[in-house]
Amino acid sequence: MSSLGIYGFIAIGGAIGACSRYFIAEMALLWLGKDFPFGTLLVNIIGSFLLGLLYAMIEQGVIEIVPWRTMVGIGFLGALTTFSTFSVDTLLLLQQAHWWKGVLNIFLNLGSCLLMAWLGMQVIKGN
Repeated sequence: MSSLGIYGFIAIGGAIGACSRYFIAEMALLWLGKDFPFGTLLVNIIGSFLLGLLYAMIEQGVIEIVPWRTMVGIGFLGALTTFSTFSVDTLLLLQQAHWWKGVLNIFLNLGSCLLMAWLGMQVIKGN
């Protein structure tokens, strides 16, 4: 596959991922309020699960690495989730002296995302 084709897959996946991120964040704000960065937490959890699924499917030979890793793993999930937003959300909570919310955000994001990535892999492996 040409470099142009690879970048095209990344761009398509990225556009869909960015729009999905915005939608999920807006819905979380509407449903759960703005007192905690639920939108960031949700996209990180969902993205971790989907990335776990994707990599397990590639590893098991269910799907090919190209275009799936390129379009979904790098493009879609790269735009859907972002560790930088999690970092800024956490720092803002800590700077505003919301210590327990900051610490909770760290544990929920890291714990939930690690668990969901593992769960995604287990779904494909059948364990």
